[in-house]
Amino acid sequence: MEVEIYSKTNCIFCDKAKMRLAKENPKIHMLDKDYTRDDFFTKFPNARTFPQIIINGKSIGGYHELEKWLQTNSFDEEF
Repeated sequence: MEVEIYSKTNCIFCDKAKMRLAKENPKIHMLDKDYTRDDFFTKFPNARTFPQIIINGKSIGGYHELEKWLQTNSFDEEF
């Protein structure tokens, strides 16, 4: 399972997503360190919140969308 989290500092939902996905060893991308705000909106043109989460190359969305995704998916199975 490949997990990426596009995060920023001082973001409660970013921290929650990192904790929820910690066992999957996510690749963390930090705003202004690993990418710019322009890069973020190029990659996620419809995003309005942080974090943005990608699982196996598919954009899941933010933390609330992650919670919904986890209710119907498992990291033990391919989706």
